[in-house]
Amino acid sequence: MANNDTENNGPLKGLVVADFTQLAQGPWATQMLGDMGADIIKIEPQKGDWMRHYSYGNMYPNGESISFLSFNRNKRSIALNLKDPKGHAIAKAIISKADILIENFRPGVMERLGLGYADMKQLNPGLIYCSSSGYGGSGPYLQRPGQDLLAQSMGGGAALNGKKGDMPMVTAVGQADLLTSLFINQSVLAAIHSRNTTGKGQKIETNLLNSVVGFHIQEVTAYLHKGENPERSESGIPNPWLGAPYGIYHTQDSYIAIGMNPVQKLAQAIGAKKYDSGEYASNNIMECRDEIRSDFDAVFRTRTTKEWLDILLEKDIWCSQVNTFDEMVKDPQIKHNNMIIEIDHPKAGKVRTTGFPVWFSDTPQKIYKPAPLLNEDAKDILKEFCGYSEDKINQFITEMEQK
Repeated sequence: MANNDTENNGPLKGLVVADFTQLAQGPWATQMLGDMGADIIKIEPQKGDWMRHYSYGNMYPNGESISFLSFNRNKRSIALNLKDPKGHAIAKAIISKADILIENFRPGVMERLGLGYADMKQLNPGLIYCSSSGYGGSGPYLQRPGQDLLAQSMGGGAALNGKKGDMPMVTAVGQADLLTSLFINQSVLAAIHSRNTTGKGQKIETNLLNSVVGFHIQEVTAYLHKGENPERSESGIPNPWLGAPYGIYHTQDSYIAIGMNPVQKLAQAIGAKKYDSGEYASNNIMECRDEIRSDFDAVFRTRTTKEWLDILLEKDIWCSQVNTFDEMVKDPQIKHNNMIIEIDHPKAGKVRTTGFPVWFSDTPQKIYKPAPLLNEDAKDILKEFCGYSEDKINQFITEMEQK
């Protein structure tokens, strides 16, 4: 059970983030910063983050989007009309006291709202201002819509997945979105370190397309060296640049994953005598990789996954079971790492989700706040950042509710 104390104690405690993000790439980045103790002020449109009205599998426990709940814990929410002078002034008051601003509108939107970096730098010279987009803040694709599927497709990675002759295949996980979240975080924290040295803030730009291309550094570098597109395997080896025995194989009852082991060593372990010779000592045989894979697959089908793991792990073969989600959440190492946790939400009830991937010895992370209801924290934010009186706060909230 997660600790739902209202006090945070992560290593970023004391940092304030003005969060103008929606959907996934920005909200997961700010959630991670919140998990590490930063105070995340989620500034939402009057109807809320787009993700409040979209959910994986159309799952809405008590009206709350599973997708929104996934990406927005440890934040405070205030709903503002940024085109209204009063809402605009409140946003600027928050930004004036923030260490970091993160936004993922289309390029130019924040400038048109009068909240672009040039203006906010004058308001808050130490501000770290991060803009994240589909393809970048300038260039020929400036006006194109940017989205995870499109960035994965454009970045070349989709052509690596699947078997020879298959159509390109993107990953089921929003790879471009979530990679960009990680690049956002490392960049803003690097900029905080720079500010600690120079006293100056700066602007950062990230985008989905660059994240995908950067993620494929090894694959792209290999292509640039060879000058030819990689050719995918006919038998389903999951990386076109890798040979036998790498891949996932059928067993008697499920599947087993085999890493980069010497083919001869693996052949000895499973009794595939055809490949028990020095010519197969390599752990990355390209020339006859599909034939080797097919022959090994036939052998792996003769025993259960557990039987093979017992045999292979004893011989220091790189291998593992292939978990479904149901099996993964029950996996003893997942349980030991506390990677599945439960949060109490005021509307959705008990929500099970993923835990913290990183561990800190002195400033442990915890859930001190579930994903906020829309505008839930407006009173506290208006008092803390704008100095509003109780009467002025009530007047503002009444006006917002009437619009």
